[in-house]
Amino acid sequence: MTSSAVHPFDLVAVDGLLTEEEREIQRTVRALGERELRPHVADWFEDGAIPARELARLLGKLGVLGMHLEGYGCAGAGAVSYGLACLELEAVDSGLRSLVSVQGSLAMYAIHAYGSEEQRRQWLPGMAAGEKIGCFGLTEPDAGSDPGSMRTRARRDGSDWILDGAKMWITNASVADVAVVWARTDEGVRGFVVPAGTPGFSAPEIRRKLSLRASVTGELVLDGVRLPADAMLPGARGLSGPLGCLNEARFGIVFGAIGAARDCLETALSYAADRTVFGRSLASYQLTQQKLADMAVELDKGMLLALRLGRLKEEGRLTPEQVSVGKLNNVREAIAIARECRTILGANGVTLEYPVLRHANNLESVLTYEGTSEVHSLVIGKALTGEAAFR
Repeated sequence: MTSSAVHPFDLVAVDGLLTEEEREIQRTVRALGERELRPHVADWFEDGAIPARELARLLGKLGVLGMHLEGYGCAGAGAVSYGLACLELEAVDSGLRSLVSVQGSLAMYAIHAYGSEEQRRQWLPGMAAGEKIGCFGLTEPDAGSDPGSMRTRARRDGSDWILDGAKMWITNASVADVAVVWARTDEGVRGFVVPAGTPGFSAPEIRRKLSLRASVTGELVLDGVRLPADAMLPGARGLSGPLGCLNEARFGIVFGAIGAARDCLETALSYAADRTVFGRSLASYQLTQQKLADMAVELDKGMLLALRLGRLKEEGRLTPEQVSVGKLNNVREAIAIARECRTILGANGVTLEYPVLRHANNLESVLTYEGTSEVHSLVIGKALTGEAAFR
């Protein structure tokens, strides 16, 4: 940008809506991302592999794993602070934010919210430090958007539980030390804490992905997995348990998607300022400025929406349909921004020298996981009409 140019967020003075503590957390996470993550992320994406355990320890030392939870080594940060951390991580790559979301907002949150005190003490301190990695087993090969159709079952055998079934598209699966697995029982859907290495439990990695390549994705296979009675999460009964976890993770995505979009727009602005076309900078042309202005407006609207939802969450007033509004809008606009930024970069936009198409590819997954756009539209539609259109 030229010296007179402003950052997109400055158009609506976003910084003035944050506390000094929130700004410091954002600066700290961004600095670590620029120093430790961004120099390697294109290679991780190209290779389809990340040093997951090393990253978990790094992020644990930073304090972002389960940072919005209280106690057990967790930071107890506010919702906006957590959201800003997600924003800065996803500005580097959606896969890195996914690692943090699954660890903190799915696996750790499930144990923190629904687990016994013994389960919390056993797992949460190590997970907060990044010494132990968790995953969250809900989605199945034939039950994605409809978790009520899950086929994984848990049956009693004396005082033990026997689990059989399969889960699909599970972030952190093959590197996890513990899996939170949801299964049907005669008492309804229940959650179970399954340590990796339990006989009958395996987690093969999914390869040849074209999206979220800087992330570990796998299956969970449960073949007669025997667990003691105290492996069940005592505080969760029915689908409200896993859906409560999903709302936590979706909240992080509301901010995270803005991070990916911001990185794309910052890249396009810098590129347009430096690129000379027909003797002038690309940024000086009206068509380019129209694209940049439209994207900046949508980015700022998404950021303001994320901050509003964050404040509602801190006040204990955030509803599931509000999370759906944020997830639907911000991911949809982020992927549109990534694609438009690619047009400004021209052919250079399709290489890993620039992040825009990598972000666009990743956002295809973000658009689908934690509730597809169609599902979130139906959640909002039900809120508006009072009529459920899921079936």
